[in-house]
Amino acid sequence: MDELLDLVDQDDNVIGKMWRSEVYAKGLSNFRAINAFLKNSQGEIWIPLRVATKKLFPLHLDMSVGGHVSSGESYDQSFKRELLEELNIDLTQVVYRKIGLFVPHKHNVSAFQTVYEIDYDKDPDFNKNDFIEGHWMLPEQVIKLIASGKKAKSDLPKLLRLIYGV
Repeated sequence: MDELLDLVDQDDNVIGKMWRSEVYAKGLSNFRAINAFLKNSQGEIWIPLRVATKKLFPLHLDMSVGGHVSSGESYDQSFKRELLEELNIDLTQVVYRKIGLFVPHKHNVSAFQTVYEIDYDKDPDFNKNDFIEGHWMLPEQVIKLIASGKKAKSDLPKLLRLIYGV
């Protein structure tokens, strides 16, 4: 399913729109996305494994929640929608914080992305169309797993280093 995305300038101001398929075909990084990490009271984050049928990054480790910001949507609106779609979590029922905006030209990430962290101490009821499984791990354990050859979305180790200093 294709979706219309806003294109942004280096200051994150909307400058146009393009279909997601075109954005990826052209290798653009000036679109918006959200990512989030569920973090439990032991300092572990929930890391899911994407299903084999995903068009991008099948069978790769992923952030706890992630998605594109649709055209006309805010980062916060996208976060609320994706959290419910992917993990069946109502944003009004959890404690969360916005960690910050990470951008391609400063942080070497794939898109303009706002990242959130959610306090959560139970296994999420994840969408089986998105993920096969998920595990609670310390950020440094995730980095070691990726270093040992486990496939992961390219932004996962970057965000773990930027946010958790591993």
